[in-house]
Amino acid sequence: MSHFEIEIKSLLGEKKNAEALIEAMKSHDGECALLSKNTQLNHYFTGGSIHELYKKVEHLFTGVEHEKIKTITERGKDFSIRTRQRDDEVLLVIKAAIDGGTSANAVSRLEFEEPVAITLTGLDDLLMTAGYTYEAKWSRRREEYVYKGVAVCIDKNAGYGYLAEFETVTEDESSLPAVREKLKELMDELGVAELPQERLARMFAHYNSNWKEYYGTEKTFVIE
Repeated sequence: MSHFEIEIKSLLGEKKNAEALIEAMKSHDGECALLSKNTQLNHYFTGGSIHELYKKVEHLFTGVEHEKIKTITERGKDFSIRTRQRDDEVLLVIKAAIDGGTSANAVSRLEFEEPVAITLTGLDDLLMTAGYTYEAKWSRRREEYVYKGVAVCIDKNAGYGYLAEFETVTEDESSLPAVREKLKELMDELGVAELPQERLARMFAHYNSNWKEYYGTEKTFVIE
């Protein structure tokens, strides 16, 4: 069964805005609480062949996970390929746009995100044998909350500063418009605005062109 990710970003910028969002969530939802904290390294890739990638990595997955990667490979378009280290866990991440945006930043996407039993460097090297090269490397600290049944991640990203992601995953493709509307209503309730796709694309492009300056640092930039 394919999993569809609906994710809306809001640029918070400064720490005080992130703290205000957390207080608003707790005010509106007495059960809202911090679920986890983690530190991430995210490596984005470009070029390559999704079919070659599938051949190189399919041995890392069995059962449901193998079916999921097979499905997204066969059905997806405009793939975003990433590797991730979340604390000590290493994951392969594949996203494919289904709403007319790009796979890197679209609101609605097919998503594959599963752990692998190799190192981040080993997984990166495996992707490179399928023709991929680094597009950019990202670093962030993440806090994960649940607000009224919706996952809310508050990130401190190198380059971007503080960013909130409101996310739901569903197996029902027909429910995507309604789910997106629900996320928007929750964001309005909390007083945070959606980061427009056009501005996000400009930020993404600037970071990708200058990632070595920001990766692993506290440096940020502002792109209107």
